[in-house]
Amino acid sequence: MQKNSNFSRRDFLKSTTAGAAAISTGVWTGFAPAASKSANGKLNIACIGTANRAAADIDGVKGENIVALVDIDSNYLDRASANFPGARRYADYREMLESEDGKIDAVVIGTTDHHHAPASIRAIRKGLHVYCEKPLTHTVQEARIIAQEAKKHGVATQLGTQVHASDNYRRVVEIVQSGILGDVNEVHVWVGKGWGGGELPSDTQEPPKNLSWDLWLGPAPVRPFAAGRYHPAQWRRWWQFGQGTLGDMACHYMDLPFWALDLKHPTHCEAEGPEVHPETCPHGLTVRYQFPKRGKLVPVKLTWYDGNMIPKKVAGERVPGSGVMFVGTEGTMFANYGGYKLFPKEKFADFKPPKQTIPKSIGHHAEWIKACKDGSPTTCNFDYSGALTEAVLLGNVSYRAKSPLEWDAANLKATNCPAADKYISKEYRKGWEVS
Repeated sequence: MQKNSNFSRRDFLKSTTAGAAAISTGVWTGFAPAASKSANGKLNIACIGTANRAAADIDGVKGENIVALVDIDSNYLDRASANFPGARRYADYREMLESEDGKIDAVVIGTTDHHHAPASIRAIRKGLHVYCEKPLTHTVQEARIIAQEAKKHGVATQLGTQVHASDNYRRVVEIVQSGILGDVNEVHVWVGKGWGGGELPSDTQEPPKNLSWDLWLGPAPVRPFAAGRYHPAQWRRWWQFGQGTLGDMACHYMDLPFWALDLKHPTHCEAEGPEVHPETCPHGLTVRYQFPKRGKLVPVKLTWYDGNMIPKKVAGERVPGSGVMFVGTEGTMFANYGGYKLFPKEKFADFKPPKQTIPKSIGHHAEWIKACKDGSPTTCNFDYSGALTEAVLLGNVSYRAKSPLEWDAANLKATNCPAADKYISKEYRKGWEVS
């Protein structure tokens, strides 16, 4: 289908309906599948970002047709192109989305955080299915916009929280939901990683020829290139491009209590950390959330810790450097990527897991690919993961605004703190807007 066709992919999606049933998340998951552009029934996929985490995502979808590759670093692009020599090459995803209009079915986005929303929204509005790395967006407002647009345009979406597909996470969710812990009214989540610190570099220079620096900056304000300070590995510590450890890791770890306890929007959020730096994220942060009652589920207090502020003991138990602790009226449960433990040990000595109710995943990327083709649900669609991202990033809003937030989720407003507005949303360079 060519770009000037009278009947576009977006039109097709609008004219088709599908009602895929909601699964264990209990959120909207239905959308309309569409016929593939390719002759062999495989999806035609464009990959935005090709190295590091993005390379792993490409590996996850390589069984489909990789028809376009986008990267601001030509060295990375050369490396990816060697594996997909037939794929068309681009430095600017905006150009790619225009040039490939009507030729592709889906995009996989593995860029810096500040490009997630600009790339996603442009793809969604062209009726393309989207797989995007976490956090879904760079701001709270972007997460709401992207979730709404994905639902409006009826596309298959998936956030890159790959551990969501693990058997262990699924068994933990089943145990929590079985009621064996009683009413879970408290959760602690921690990660001993620290993306933070640093000052604006004074030793700036011309960017190397392989790097399109202006495109790398994209929606962010212009600043000089400095070798080793931003690209490729250090951008998470800068507010303009990332969201520190909270943005990097909380969508993985907070995903577990969000899923198990059916959490969505907090009503209160407050953060504690070192003095706020205008440019860089903190080395350590503590964030306290309050979530309201959900049906028969009691209100929950969730506390996040990262970097140099992680605890050594939680609920009276010594804990490793990362994990989740559910605290209920009948017991507590520690969980991480690899397993779980119930406390007190004596009480649960003869514990037998409940019957499996959450099906084994076919794979996080495979789940999304299947959804693109047949309209089946995904477990980390943008309705679910958009709310997760909003809550995660709200912690940094509270920290940077230097105030607890009374949160009106419906209107994306901290009712007690007008100073939070400038961190809930942001301004964009012309040509990169998200609205």
